[in-house]
Amino acid sequence: MSDRLLAALTRRRAVLPLLAVVLCLPPFYLDAFWLRIGLFSMAAAIGAVGLALLSGTAGQLSLGHAFFLAVGAYGYAWLAGEPGPGLPPALAALLAVLLAGAAGGLFSPVAARVKGIYLGIATLALVFLGHHVLLTADSVTGGFNGRSVPPLTLGGFAFTESDPELTVLGVPFGAEERLWFLGLALFAFTWFTARGLQRGRPGRALAALRDSETAASVMGVDVARHRSAAFVVSSMYAGLAGVLLALAFRRVVPDYFSLALSVDYLAMIVIGGLGSVAGATAGAVFVTALPLLMTRYADQLPLVTAPGSAEGAVGPTEAARYLYGAAIVLVLLYAPDGLHGLARRVRDRARRRRPRTPAPESAVPTPPQPSARPKEHTP
Repeated sequence: MSDRLLAALTRRRAVLPLLAVVLCLPPFYLDAFWLRIGLFSMAAAIGAVGLALLSGTAGQLSLGHAFFLAVGAYGYAWLAGEPGPGLPPALAALLAVLLAGAAGGLFSPVAARVKGIYLGIATLALVFLGHHVLLTADSVTGGFNGRSVPPLTLGGFAFTESDPELTVLGVPFGAEERLWFLGLALFAFTWFTARGLQRGRPGRALAALRDSETAASVMGVDVARHRSAAFVVSSMYAGLAGVLLALAFRRVVPDYFSLALSVDYLAMIVIGGLGSVAGATAGAVFVTALPLLMTRYADQLPLVTAPGSAEGAVGPTEAARYLYGAAIVLVLLYAPDGLHGLARRVRDRARRRRPRTPAPESAVPTPPQPSARPKEHTP
């Protein structure tokens, strides 16, 4: 193992525990608004990682990601609630993720045979069909008004406001504080499993499939099976994100899971960098937090009005869409590999500019070299 690789592994092992500690601190210092932003960002990051595996690693375009988030969210709300089977919430969450994967499996034959823009157009049908079902299946979805989401409980511990109240280090832990750590655990699981898939044989097969289907099939990659598997895995990540979103919102409504949400997820992976788990996370935080921050500080921003103001004014949600639309254009023009690629280039440039320390002199003395004598001429 080279010294450079050993140093990189050592730095990573030192950074990961420190990062974990830092991510555990916000519930002790931030109020509920900032914790909600973090929860929504973590849920969006989980879904964006799944879409990054599908579109960035496998090269498949999907505009139906909102449908699978809705399957996860409504699946949990129905399986754990009343009316519904009333299953234990933990089991209902697991079944909701599997239900989203099953929905992706039902669509996977189409994903195995259609690619590119044609697959993107085909997935549009999922969004429109899903939105229609959410509005009309009142007994399951609650119709236009949606339905409330039962709180999650694990081993008697409820991730909501409950009696007796929980206090940790003098800080009362309500629903946001408890869900923060659940979101961290789910996001960590998503991060490491997605990185493992990308670095393993499935990820290499999907990357070869993205670059050239002919070359991948020559190397023994089953094209249809891997494309179907990528769609199913991406759907399960979206279902997990939907479950976490439902727990954070505490109520699910059909209008949230529209085509605009699918476009938002495409913006996340384009801004962050296609095929990158870290880039998808950064893009998810940017696209999710921007409208929430602009809504809170709308009265302090120029050209932006608070929600419910006079007609014709630009609201914070519309302004946020304009901004990350402009961000997509700038990324495509100046950083096609997204924020992740830009950060990598900046880091590499900083390393090249860093002065190198001279190598230490050897402690073993070098033997004296014989002095050169001039060559004698032959008489």
